Amino acid sequence: MSSATTIGRHRRGSGDPGFEHAALFYDDDDHLATGVVASVRAGLEAEEAVVVVLADSHLTRVRDVLGDDAGAVVLQEARRLGRNPARLVPALHTFLAEHPGRRVRAIGEGLWSGRPAEEIAAHLQHDALTNVAFADRPVTMLCPYDTRVIDADGAADARAAHPLLVEDGTTVPNATYGDPVKLAEAVTGPLADPPEDGETLLFRAPLGPRTVRRAVADHAAAAGLAPDRVADLCLAVHEVAVNTVVHTDGAGILSLWHTDDRVVVEIQDGGYVDDPLVGRHPPGPEDGRGYGLFLTHRLCDFVRMQSTRDAGTVVRMTMYLDDHGR
Repeated sequence: MSSATTIGRHRRGSGDPGFEHAALFYDDDDHLATGVVASVRAGLEAEEAVVVVLADSHLTRVRDVLGDDAGAVVLQEARRLGRNPARLVPALHTFLAEHPGRRVRAIGEGLWSGRPAEEIAAHLQHDALTNVAFADRPVTMLCPYDTRVIDADGAADARAAHPLLVEDGTTVPNATYGDPVKLAEAVTGPLADPPEDGETLLFRAPLGPRTVRRAVADHAAAAGLAPDRVADLCLAVHEVAVNTVVHTDGAGILSLWHTDDRVVVEIQDGGYVDDPLVGRHPPGPEDGRGYGLFLTHRLCDFVRMQSTRDAGTVVRMTMYLDDHGR
């Protein structure tokens, strides 16, 4: 019988280590570059497929330090790939599929100076859920966190999301690792109520999705959203509205509002979704639902969803008036 150890909630056998998920907390750019490059080179030595996702300035620094080794690594910019953190799980699933039979090493930073608090919370939620999405998959993941950017509460949540920590260059078990699903629910908190000066519409089958799409198109265009992004938002909202009329018995509530930098659309209904990863992985042909929310995450810059048996489901979709999340 092969030996095995347990780290967090993941069983690791000597022949198949499964998912390994570590956090690296750093307080200067040299510390970051050293930790990332050490992990990259460990992956290359083990003949793993390696992808690094960092903010632009950090990506440039790591590329320079890697030198010739940079050509063996996939390097991607974090703000574009991860503005909607829910896109990161399917992106890594795709990377795994592109490298069959190989262990994958993913190094990804999700916070940067000036990132809004709600996006920080959504990234922490993503980090917790990766423990569910990739349990027992052949993935080593390292998540750097800049302690100059994240506050003490956020750092505590980030620590709790990782079964492992990198301390003084050594990976060690994390005694504060928590239940990932409960943490994912806790870090985002409740959604604030829509503003009173927004628009509200009650919709039902069979014409509800069409009515919703028309209302969203008019509101988003008036707010200044570019035509192609209006089309994307309308398609995303249509998918969520269809879920409402197909999977619930009652009416749905559409809320619309905009600010100087974004258009926000929310759909609320009486349904309940019990899959914490819904929309974060491509549904297979055997799945009865989930395609609409997966597409919604692909189309929108930012999506938040809350679902409880008592209060039903709320899906809040955001499009920024700039296009940095594309």
